[in-house]
Amino acid sequence: MGLSKTIWATPSEFLHSQHPDNPVIFFAPSVLQATAKRFLAGFPGMVTYAVKSNPDEMVIENLVAAGVKGFDVASPAEIALIRRLAPGAALHYNNPVRARHEIEFAVGQGVHSYSVDSRTELEKLIEIVPAANTEITVRFKLPVAGAAYNFGAKFGAPVELAAELLKRVAEAGFVASLTFHPGTQCTDPMAWDSYIRAAADICRKAGVPARRLNVGGGFPSHRVQGELPQLDAIFALIDRVATEAFGASRPALVCEPGRGLVAECMVSAARVKAVRDGEHVFLNDGTYGCMDEQPITGMISRISVLTADGVKRVGEQRKRIVFGPTCDSVDRLPGDIMLAADIAEGDYVLVEGMGAYSTATNTTFNGFGAVSIATVMNLTI
Repeated sequence: MGLSKTIWATPSEFLHSQHPDNPVIFFAPSVLQATAKRFLAGFPGMVTYAVKSNPDEMVIENLVAAGVKGFDVASPAEIALIRRLAPGAALHYNNPVRARHEIEFAVGQGVHSYSVDSRTELEKLIEIVPAANTEITVRFKLPVAGAAYNFGAKFGAPVELAAELLKRVAEAGFVASLTFHPGTQCTDPMAWDSYIRAAADICRKAGVPARRLNVGGGFPSHRVQGELPQLDAIFALIDRVATEAFGASRPALVCEPGRGLVAECMVSAARVKAVRDGEHVFLNDGTYGCMDEQPITGMISRISVLTADGVKRVGEQRKRIVFGPTCDSVDRLPGDIMLAADIAEGDYVLVEGMGAYSTATNTTFNGFGAVSIATVMNLTI
């Protein structure tokens, strides 16, 4: 994956000049830093970035430049990446299941915060991790509501078990904290309400005050035309409900946005390989490439079509079935997608809000996946 050293004004300027045959991701550092500063100013606690959503070095470097001082890491590779790019940053190792050698690596790298959701994994941490000044955060789950998909299907302890684990953490001499993840793309602020109140209930059941409460990720990005994420309302609700639920024993708050921080700073451009018999559109990017997540969360509707010369098609639109470039029949974007009725071979299909789970999940299946990154001043299409 190559990064152009030239800084372009807009995606259309690049397309008009370069006419790329492979997919391109347009990156606007100014947009990323502005979003990071919005989180830092608005969230009532510590902001940590979920590295998995986009671990590109230029993303990490711009987040650090914007003032982000904490990172949610899930593997030794992510730990090593952040230690290299941001040596003084706080690392929260919040993958609840780890091999012993992974834990030992984290200890050696000075990681002092770990999450857990089971008895066996907690005892493993207690055995390997020094207790002094080390936080163990119990991850709990509730029935999913208001999210694009259920993060509790894999991780999270039920409330009763979470209370048991929290008590055991405190008894073992660690800093006892709680965490949850309400699910991805939570557009309703109330998704956090029940979780925060459940966290207070867990503390009461365990008889242990939580030092910190990590309210997870789930912060939405702008995926649907006309539906802007209500981040300020989410921040305000988290602040209010934390005080209502915990009162004088309110823990310090932490969040770990991934998508909500990075999605808006990138736009993807895929070239039209063919319009088969005037119906099916074939692109040079698809679900094995930067569009991997679209069938899971639903297709982003912020789509534009540009001609081969970078001129936006503004006429009538019609529904299309859109396929990626591989010979696998599941390589299809979800649903019927509204595209310019006069779309033609050689055009570019631009999708906004593509900074999360795009370059990070791109593969080279079937010989495709050669994606370049171009830096732009702004993402106006």
